Amino acid sequence: MLTIGVCEDHEPIRRAFARGLRQAGHEVVLAHDGGEALRLFGADAALDVVVMDIGLPDADGRDVVQALQAAGQTAPVLFLTALDGVHDKLHGFAAGGDDYVVKPFELREVLARLEVLAARRPAQPLDGQGFQLDPLTHSVRTSHAEVLLSPTEFRMLAAIVSRPGQVVRRRAVVAAAWPDGASVSENTIDSYVRRIRVKLAEVRSPARIETVRGVGFRVV
Repeated sequence: MLTIGVCEDHEPIRRAFARGLRQAGHEVVLAHDGGEALRLFGADAALDVVVMDIGLPDADGRDVVQALQAAGQTAPVLFLTALDGVHDKLHGFAAGGDDYVVKPFELREVLARLEVLAARRPAQPLDGQGFQLDPLTHSVRTSHAEVLLSPTEFRMLAAIVSRPGQVVRRRAVVAAAWPDGASVSENTIDSYVRRIRVKLAEVRSPARIETVRGVGFRVV
């Protein structure tokens, strides 16, 4: 039995999907929008896999996933969406997705994909980074303060901090923050990172972004 977090805003789909998962013997945690997913799918939620709709009423599901991963949630993610373009899929993978299913879907196929994803879940959860990313407002928050980020800053920061201890390559940061195929200069990337550092300092975050010359960035 798996514990599956499902965030889907369309009630008939959410209800039918949950019913099918439960009939297959799995436990389901349901959320109807991004805000509820943040509350229910956090790092302390014992989820084996997350199913996330991209087109949510209050946020982009990809931003929600990045916020969850930055907070320490390590469950594999399957994006569920009506967007079927190659660039949409690439953006989903860059945002931390592990699989991608386009609506309408066959439940048996989704079940098989979820079981494969759950088998890949890391054995140990990651620790949070001492701050929270809010995909609803594109802000970073600590117990001291909150500051707004641009969508690009939000996605860059989420991409870097979702892999603590690892060096995140520049091309991975670009893929997470810009449309597929965008040409982004090294100076532009560095300029955004400087702005993110300033904002982390404003909220007195204990995390610091370190540049690994010629490779990318890591959080320390």
